[in-house]
Amino acid sequence: MSKIGTSKVEKFRALHLRRAQGDPLVLPGPWDAASARVFEEAGFPALATPSAGVAAALGYADGGTPADEMFAAVARIARAVDVPVSADIECGYGLAPKEIVERLLEAGAVGCNLEDSDGGVLKDPQEQAEFLAEVRSAAADRLFVNARVDVFVHGDRDPERAIERAALYVAAGADCIYPILAPVGVLPLLRSGIQGPLNALARLDADGPSSAELGELGATRITFGPGLQRRATAAVQDLADALRG
Repeated sequence: MSKIGTSKVEKFRALHLRRAQGDPLVLPGPWDAASARVFEEAGFPALATPSAGVAAALGYADGGTPADEMFAAVARIARAVDVPVSADIECGYGLAPKEIVERLLEAGAVGCNLEDSDGGVLKDPQEQAEFLAEVRSAAADRLFVNARVDVFVHGDRDPERAIERAALYVAAGADCIYPILAPVGVLPLLRSGIQGPLNALARLDADGPSSAELGELGATRITFGPGLQRRATAAVQDLADALRG
């Protein structure tokens, strides 16, 4: 890997460390090169692609993007900006850990999200931990691995189950834990039980907590899933309605 590539990974990892409570790392989710440039020009230090947002931009349903198209989209986004870009690659598309790492690096990504469910069903946590350990072994320090915990999406929504899974994934080498759709009120409990950076999903609802408020509750890093892409699509719909008079 080039020195430039290594410095981007190091920069991305450093952005997660020693953050003050209430000052989480906010990572907008670009769905194409144009949106990535907008977020970079706005001053965000790094970006994190959302698989559902990229899927929508490519004309697919969430979860329906072919691996080749997803990696190609990530590569276009990473080429368009100078800031580090992490990629949501769902559960890895059935690829071997070594190939996942190679394709992420070829695309210019500095990290990835990996889900612990497939087809709406939670994976065995020990098997997922072994998978993450293989990804970490293949990547060494070249990628930042964000391990998604889907207990609140496809499981029993028990915070203790999420903490148990998180402990296995951290031990396997995950750099960050992402208990997607965890209720806001549960974040302090998750923070107390999970080692290392904690990723929270921010909603764009007017009455939802702000990024700073999520940070006060324990989040280290904030992502938005496909929310930004959907907000942009709604703006395009408004424009289309206005053009029709």
